[in-house]
Amino acid sequence: MSLQKAHLRKLLQLFDADNSKRVSLLRADIRSEINKESGLEGDGGDFYVPFWADAKNYVAGGLDLTEQTKVRIEANDGRKRLYPELRDGFLHWWNERRRGTNEPVGLIPENLSVHFPVPELGTVVKVENVLGLTIGDHSHRIIYPYFSENPALTSESARLGLWLLREALNQYAPEDFRILDIIRSKPFSVGSDPFDGKEKELFITRYKGLLAERKKLRKEY
Repeated sequence: MSLQKAHLRKLLQLFDADNSKRVSLLRADIRSEINKESGLEGDGGDFYVPFWADAKNYVAGGLDLTEQTKVRIEANDGRKRLYPELRDGFLHWWNERRRGTNEPVGLIPENLSVHFPVPELGTVVKVENVLGLTIGDHSHRIIYPYFSENPALTSESARLGLWLLREALNQYAPEDFRILDIIRSKPFSVGSDPFDGKEKELFITRYKGLLAERKKLRKEY
């Protein structure tokens, strides 16, 4: 993770992390950057991507998420704690959501990945692994995953994330977007966490603060 080109979910995690956790995450980012500069191999990819791919396939009716989670854990013992928590959190949210409607649900075939520039900071925010749903004939839900166990996503940071999603994927209406804190089965939307008009300013201010803190820590290496 480089903060110059960062996943939205990583920024949200940093926004909500306490001082100790935030510094730990920034230091890990710096070490990763140094390893890459030295030609060392990375950690083998995103820990959460296989789970989220399985969740999408489950929604599409292509697999049993409970059984597939067992397969993932058998392939990598390092997943044995968090993958069941992610599975249970996702299934609880999905089942609750399905109880609220009888309309058919399908996947949006469009690739919803966007690299969104923040010219004020010279950075890019990566919006990837979005779950796009069609509800009935006309409605959509654009679900962005928040995977982190610690910290839980707060209402304020979720609002900043929803603002960026609206800007990056502006072909959809603001009310279409959700950020799902998967482990806690908690969705955030503009209905539950309405915009107050200061989201852009606050997002840039907090992002700028992270860049400055990382730059200061980088000097220690």
